[in-house]
Amino acid sequence: MSAVTRGRALRGLFAVRGRELPAPVAHGDVVAEAWDLRVRLGRRDVLGGPGGGVDLVVRAGEVLVLVGPNGAGKSTLLAALAADLDATGTSGRVRIGDRPAHDWSAPELALRRAVLPQAATLSFPFPVEEVVRMGRTPWAGTAAADEDDAAVADAMAATEVTGFARRPFSALSGGERARVALARVLAQRAPLLLLDEPTAALDLRHQELVLRVCRARATAGDAVVVVLHDLGLAAAHADRAAVLHEGRVVADGPPAEVFGGELLSRVYRQPVEVFPHPRTGTPLVIPMRTGRVRTVSGGHGAEGDR
Repeated sequence: MSAVTRGRALRGLFAVRGRELPAPVAHGDVVAEAWDLRVRLGRRDVLGGPGGGVDLVVRAGEVLVLVGPNGAGKSTLLAALAADLDATGTSGRVRIGDRPAHDWSAPELALRRAVLPQAATLSFPFPVEEVVRMGRTPWAGTAAADEDDAAVADAMAATEVTGFARRPFSALSGGERARVALARVLAQRAPLLLLDEPTAALDLRHQELVLRVCRARATAGDAVVVVLHDLGLAAAHADRAAVLHEGRVVADGPPAEVFGGELLSRVYRQPVEVFPHPRTGTPLVIPMRTGRVRTVSGGHGAEGDR
C-alpha cells in the first residue's frame, strides 16, 4: 500500500458525517476547565482527596504550564483535561468547549484538542511527512481538509523537521522524534493543545524553539497547556503556572507571583533561591548548593568547600 493510500485510509476512519465543528473563540474565553476533579488509582489519591478536588481553568490565548515534582499529578491532570482517563476511580467534572468532555464523540473531541504524550511510538516505519499528516485525520470530510498541505508544511517548518521529511520515523533520534510528534499535534490545528513534557528529549536550542512555538499558538488564539520540569522555561514562557503538590494545585497565577522560594522549596523538598533576571526581570530559580572556592597551596591549585 502506498503512503498516499495509507493516508487516505487513515483519514477515512474519521470521515464521519454530522460532526459538530468547533466554534470560534476569543482571547480569554474558557476552552476547558476542571471542577472538584479527583483521581484515585488503587488506594492512592493521584489527584485531590478527602479534602477536596482539583479546580483548573484553561483560557484561549494563554500558555498555562503545569509544574511540580515527580508524582505530583501533572500528567494525570493533563490526561483528565484531554478526556483520556478511564472513568473508574475518577470523579468531578471536566468540560471542553461548551459541554462535558465525555459528551463529545471521539471525532468531535479530536477537532477540539490535540494531545502530545510523553513518549512518541509507532509500530510501522512511516515517513516523517506522513506521520505529521496524521494530525489532519480529524478534519477529513470537512471544508478544512483543503488546508491539509499547508497545515502539514507549516507544522514541519515550525518544528524544523522539513529537512528529513522522507526519512522513516523509526530511524530518527529521540529528539527528532519528539519534534515530529509535536509537528503532528500542530498540524491538527485544534484550539486546545495539551503537551506532556515536550522539551524532555531536546537540546537547549530546540527547547526554546518548542516554547516559542507554544507562545506563537497562544498569540494566534489557541489555549496551550504544557507540563514542564524546567522552572526556568516555565518562568520565561508561561502566562500562568499551576504548581502541583501531592495531587493538588497549591498555587496558580503568573510565574512572577507564584514562584516563591518558600513555596518551591517546600514543594520540591529542595532549598531554592528565586531572584529576578537582571535584564528581563523573569524569575530565576536556583537550587541552593554548597559553594566551592579555589585555594592555592604550595603553588598548586586545589578546590575546597566553603
